[in-house]
Amino acid sequence: MKAKKLFFKECHLAGRQYHDVDEVWEDLHVGTLLELVRDLDNRYDNDAVAVVLNKGIDEQTGEREEYLLGYIPSNENEEIAQLLEMGWKDIFECRISKINPDAHYENQIRLTIRIKRNTSSR
Repeated sequence: MKAKKLFFKECHLAGRQYHDVDEVWEDLHVGTLLELVRDLDNRYDNDAVAVVLNKGIDEQTGEREEYLLGYIPSNENEEIAQLLEMGWKDIFECRISKINPDAHYENQIRLTIRIKRNTSSR
């Protein structure tokens, strides 16, 4: 039996203190699914990959509830950025693998990124 997902990378969530983590802290748990989004307008990092919590559609406003949590660290994002730019957004699964509220900001949230099997090529 072939694996459905392949481990790709584990890293911390960079820059979390500057973004929306505190607004949604209670919604974040080990296993929470997050989205990786290429940030082409980031003036600090040419390969910036944002980590976003998508809570779906707000019933009152009808708008998507998305929260920017932080970024993939700049020393670990080049391959992901290139794949996202080439249209491979759905290839990645990013989940929280560790939460430690007592750690330094940069070490509070760890992410595990896996590559999902392409089921359309069977």
